[in-house]
Amino acid sequence: MQRAELTAVARELGLDAIGVTAASPYEETERHIRERRERGLFADMRFTMAQPEVSCHPETLLPGARSVVSAALCYWADGPEPGPGEGRLPRYTWSDAYAELRERLDALGRRLGGEFRVLVDANQHVDREAAARSGVGFYGKNTMLITRRHGSWVVLGTLVSDQELEPTPPLDAGCGSCRLCIDACPTGALDEPGTLDATRCLSYWSQAPAAIPAGYREEIGAFVYGCDICQDVCPWNRGVEKRRTGTAPPDGAEPNVDLVAWLEEDGDELVERYDRLYVPRNDPRWLRRNAIVALGNTGGPEHAPALERHAAGDDELLAEHARWSLARIEERRAG
Repeated sequence: MQRAELTAVARELGLDAIGVTAASPYEETERHIRERRERGLFADMRFTMAQPEVSCHPETLLPGARSVVSAALCYWADGPEPGPGEGRLPRYTWSDAYAELRERLDALGRRLGGEFRVLVDANQHVDREAAARSGVGFYGKNTMLITRRHGSWVVLGTLVSDQELEPTPPLDAGCGSCRLCIDACPTGALDEPGTLDATRCLSYWSQAPAAIPAGYREEIGAFVYGCDICQDVCPWNRGVEKRRTGTAPPDGAEPNVDLVAWLEEDGDELVERYDRLYVPRNDPRWLRRNAIVALGNTGGPEHAPALERHAAGDDELLAEHARWSLARIEERRAG
């Protein structure tokens, strides 16, 4: 299939960007992963970094693999700011955009014919590298894949095919001298441009099975999972905000959550409701830890009883975070 035909099919299927590269090893990316892992920059994250001998070798993901198709789906939508007692979810989690992308890539594979394999949000493939090679986007200084029309407000997916498809060239674009994301990161996780230090990343700590460092808790603000700071300040992202202003979140989307409910509802039900999020060992205490910190940053005296119950509880990790949050609320009340 030629480039123009593939682009037309992608547009028909509702894909926002598409590109093709050869199914060949990502040797430089594999080297970078191994180097950064040795430096401890991934902390205990695994994902695609766990097995670069697999995730950087698309030629091994399908017998007879010849082409790697990369696609992006924009998820940006307007949403209300969190109110009192509410926490914030990052935009990509408001709905399951990955599931939607997976369905569209599967439809694309059937249109292409032959054998194919779809990988979306999968540890077996470094989607960003395929997207950069095929011109879907370029690597930003915040390590995100930035597309020309939709910025970094996209989820990425990959289709490995045994068909010979016309490759598309990389984008001739970049960040230039801009360092807004570097300066905006409150913990310095991007101080080495283009390299993320997970040990200082708020998004990492919202997913880590450990106590959130006390020095980072205030910076988390209302977020109960992930972080959008480096995306919010990116100039490449301002265009999509203007073009999609007024775009309502999909039905069932949840920009904000009830923090007290997170602390008091059944734990199994809480984890099941947010199965699209990565929660270590599916243990609700990590979501509750995040809700406790967000209440400390944004809550008022009316939220103290919920925190006091955890401060007096048997789970010392949650109790310590609750004591921190109660102290924060008291500081604001006294001030």
